[in-house]
Amino acid sequence: MADNNSFPGENNTGHVWDDNLRELTNPPPRWWMLAFWASVIWWVVYGVLYPMWPVGHESNKGLIGWTQMDEYIKGVDEVEAIRAEFETQIKGMSAKEILAAPGLSQYAEASAKVLFGDNCAACHGGGGQGGPGYPVLADDDWLYGGNIEAIEQTISMGRKGIMTAHGKILSDAEIDSLSKAIEAGDPTSDPNFTQKGCIACHGMDGKGMAVLGSANLTDGIYRFAPAEGESLLESIKHTIKYGVNDATEPKSREAVMPKFGERLSADDIKKLAVYVHKFGGGQ
Repeated sequence: MADNNSFPGENNTGHVWDDNLRELTNPPPRWWMLAFWASVIWWVVYGVLYPMWPVGHESNKGLIGWTQMDEYIKGVDEVEAIRAEFETQIKGMSAKEILAAPGLSQYAEASAKVLFGDNCAACHGGGGQGGPGYPVLADDDWLYGGNIEAIEQTISMGRKGIMTAHGKILSDAEIDSLSKAIEAGDPTSDPNFTQKGCIACHGMDGKGMAVLGSANLTDGIYRFAPAEGESLLESIKHTIKYGVNDATEPKSREAVMPKFGERLSADDIKKLAVYVHKFGGGQ
């Protein structure tokens, strides 16, 4: 860099780099200066009108008193005003009646989407497809029944299936024989099914009873999928031998759904029941 001015008569600072690179002293374009001062004025006006300047742990309120929270509350109030008509109708109707009313049914479905995501999706999947170890809600296989009333009761009261650990009353050979019959979808073909009392819960035909929440053993749909590295036959044997929710057996399967009636309103539960029913598997 040289300090001598090699370009006399030019508006430069006299600083020249690499023989011909120099710093000029021309003023900025007029449009640029206008935009600059306009932005400064806007910044000052904005700071006066809206909350901006720090005052202790908060900011000033601004001349117009606008806050983001007020804007949010106003938006919520507008939404609630639109929903009020539907919510009022839902309060006086059963879940079955809501399901039968096309416009109200659509509203309940849209409204329950967030409820399902917040309370149910963690176990049953976002679309009711069922998470690992949890029931599918989008098919037509229901332990406790899939009509709208049964679904509402399940959501409200929760469910806890119980199956005795039959390893106490069946030999390994008997468990193996019964498990193979169940895997084949024909549990009644094994004498143990009748002789060892399986019919008491699963029915004479092995198709289960909704009143007890007992599984249909003929349709090839299983509440408990095989663990990694485990065959379906081994999984069936495990369930028969150690039972479900049997407090006396440490290896018993666990299957408990909490009571959502303790955390959700009756109206929310009705909307959820409609939502689940409309997954496609409702009876």
